[in-house]
Amino acid sequence: MVNVDKAIIARLKKQGHNFEILVDCDNAIAFKEGRSIDMKDVLADTKIFSDSKKGFVAQESSLKSLFGTSDTLEIAKIIIKDGEIQLTAEHRAKLKEQKTKRILNYLHRNGVDPRTNLPHPLQRLELAFEEAKIRIDENKNEEKQIEEIIKKLKPILPIYFATKEIGVKIPASIAGNAHSKVFNAASGFGKILKNEWLTDGSWMCVVEIPAGLQNDLFDKINGVTHGNAEMKILKQNSTR
Repeated sequence: MVNVDKAIIARLKKQGHNFEILVDCDNAIAFKEGRSIDMKDVLADTKIFSDSKKGFVAQESSLKSLFGTSDTLEIAKIIIKDGEIQLTAEHRAKLKEQKTKRILNYLHRNGVDPRTNLPHPLQRLELAFEEAKIRIDENKNEEKQIEEIIKKLKPILPIYFATKEIGVKIPASIAGNAHSKVFNAASGFGKILKNEWLTDGSWMCVVEIPAGLQNDLFDKINGVTHGNAEMKILKQNSTR
């Protein structure tokens, strides 16, 4: 169970009634975002309060009427999912920084400069964020924010989103030992669409990856094959 002294409040207002629980901030946020977290690592107290600061516990009749159950663990999950987590200033800053990094990495991995068909470097994206005065909302889902961010970025930084299908071929001389390493390396970047042995003893695969990961994939496969793989862009598909 979480230390009560370090817990914060998660609150949900429902049909004029107030319901509060005491939670660990980081684990409550992780649970709210859909990650698998044991509730014993989330809750500091299994009681459902109407006012946690005054120690007023919610009436069981209200819980059954408004939540359809008096199971406090199930109600706590609903409060976290649908309610508001009262973040401290420190946690808000930390969460905003984490979300900003994840969104920047998403744009770097998936976005491409249409002038070069290469990903924008992270530093260029960070500068564009500053110029466009983009502010990340720590309480809002990242996916929902990305669409709006792209609209603000495009006048400053040309960007589009795409996947690429990359063909990889290993010569027969090393295919026996190297094909499994290449398969594992490629599948770590995206989805394997095809893999087969060719009549000349060589091996090939086709992998679909976010367009921004092309150079990383090439570097990885060149590393495991010591530069003996043949790689080719077969197709590019726009996703946004």
